[in-house]
Amino acid sequence: MSALANDTLLRALSREPTQYAPVWLMRQAGRYLPEYAATRARAGSFLALAKSPALATEVTLQPLERYPLDAAILFSDILTVPDAMGLGLYFAEGEGPRFERPLRDEAAVRALAVPDPATELRYVLDAVREIRRALGGRVPLIGFSGSPYTLACYMIEGSGSFDWRTVKAMLYARPELLHRILDVNTRAVTAYLNAQIEAGVQAVMLFDTWGGALSAAAYESFSLAYSRKVLGGLTKTRDDRRVPSILFTKGGGQWLEAMAASGCDAIGLDWTTDAQDARRRVGTRVALQGNLDPAALFAPAVKVRAEVRRVLDAFGAAPGHVFNLGHGISRHTPPDSVAELVDEVHTYSRTQRKLAH
Repeated sequence: MSALANDTLLRALSREPTQYAPVWLMRQAGRYLPEYAATRARAGSFLALAKSPALATEVTLQPLERYPLDAAILFSDILTVPDAMGLGLYFAEGEGPRFERPLRDEAAVRALAVPDPATELRYVLDAVREIRRALGGRVPLIGFSGSPYTLACYMIEGSGSFDWRTVKAMLYARPELLHRILDVNTRAVTAYLNAQIEAGVQAVMLFDTWGGALSAAAYESFSLAYSRKVLGGLTKTRDDRRVPSILFTKGGGQWLEAMAASGCDAIGLDWTTDAQDARRRVGTRVALQGNLDPAALFAPAVKVRAEVRRVLDAFGAAPGHVFNLGHGISRHTPPDSVAELVDEVHTYSRTQRKLAH
């Protein structure tokens, strides 16, 4: 594999000094780009796109052709794991992901098994290898998975939800069933991320999108405890370099200290968390990633740049900040706003760090 021309992201995740704050965006290869829409139309469906290594490579690289981003993130979906478990993933037009066979009874929960990434998820690993070849060492490639709890939400509910009523009913009425699902998911996610690392990803991110909807006690027992097990089971180095891990719990700003002690290298912050407060609370134990409100990108260019500077000022010039949004980029975002964001992050953070010295 080629040596990295730009390893700024990996150094920032390891809290090493960098000349500027590296930037990448959650969902950066996605529906806000017209070229993505064209590739998606050629594929015929979202799943066909995700399951084609060639097309997944194409859309992973599209944002890097437009913007000088500091990382690529594998184009895939968090629900590939439960799909590989046989739950029958499909996408209803305008309704998002759904499962044909959600986990609604004890027999289905007992039958749940860990899929073999090398067979059932081979298309993802093939995509990782193809993307690494296509990147040619330009920037690192980030791999990812949903957290055990977030995957369980979709597996039990059968789709997205406003209140996760079916999941929470199981949590309070039959916690042993939910723990059984989470145990299988933890082993599956650990194996899946390690397979991605073996195939060539250079950093990994655990998306705990729905952990923030839990009570404090339930977050520890049903979400963080299992994320901690995943993080503890990950391959830590490959090709003589550390493979850093990022834990992101949307709505999890009140649990930063516990997240910092989970074994991750970095915490993703959503836009509701105060960055100065986060840094004060976790110190230098972990790097921080975030946390511009994605809606700021709907403002005029001068306002986008001002918001970027505000976020950078809040994090400060100390090592260990990766600039990102506080959640995934909206499909309605003007592509030109992303160009303004990336340019301002690079320009302003360079100045910030020179002044700090």
